[in-house]
Amino acid sequence: MGFAATRNLLLSLLLAEGSGLVAGPPFLTDDPQPVDPGHLELYLFAAGQRTPGEGTGIAPAVEFNYGILADTQLHLVLPWAYDRPQGAPARAGLGDTELGIKFRFLQETDVLPQIGVFPHVEIATGNADRGLGSGHIQVFLPLWIQKGWGPWTSYGGYGWGRNPGPGNQNWNYAGWLLQRDLGESLTLGLEAFRTTSMTVGGRPSTGFNAGGQVNLSTRHHLLFSCGRDFRGATKSNFYVGYQFTAGPFGRPGDRSSPPSSHSSGDR
Repeated sequence: MGFAATRNLLLSLLLAEGSGLVAGPPFLTDDPQPVDPGHLELYLFAAGQRTPGEGTGIAPAVEFNYGILADTQLHLVLPWAYDRPQGAPARAGLGDTELGIKFRFLQETDVLPQIGVFPHVEIATGNADRGLGSGHIQVFLPLWIQKGWGPWTSYGGYGWGRNPGPGNQNWNYAGWLLQRDLGESLTLGLEAFRTTSMTVGGRPSTGFNAGGQVNLSTRHHLLFSCGRDFRGATKSNFYVGYQFTAGPFGRPGDRSSPPSSHSSGDR
């Protein structure tokens, strides 16, 4: 896998998931809180990374999350990818499709955190020769932990990624985030993360993102984040998106308060 495909794989973390502010969208780090049964989340967003003279990302992309059972949600991302390499023409087209299922196996109490898993599979629907996909089926297996107190929420965890192909290697991700609700309309958060190299002889990456969520109503939300590496590859990244929440069973949201965890739903 070339450098552009490697950036695409890390970018897939940006897409992962999201509702309440926002583990997953708009951050790399996710939370264990699934969408409620019969509720859905729909995102329209753009996300990308930039290194000196080059850029890669997805715009537009659609993310869909649906609660199929108690503590269980289905997840789908369909991206339109772009790659703008230095000294070569820009390319755009269908990117790799992401499928996942989030399962929370421990509920939060006054003492204990909530804990869940959120495995993802990246299906190679993008054109790897044009820098729009990896060319291989990739897997990401994370464990997420979350605890809240008052207006504060903290979550994070560890994930292992399978990255097949010549010159590639499996990789690890660790991240943690702290966020705060500032009234009913605004949540802000800050995360730190570290990713090991996805290619043989590559360098690990350590960085941060700052961002948040604006609740326009119980159904309509805006999400945003930006950040950069402060150790490893020199790159910056961004996420900006719109989220619609509804439920149960597709009826416009009956959520009485703004979400405050993974994106905008009441996960």
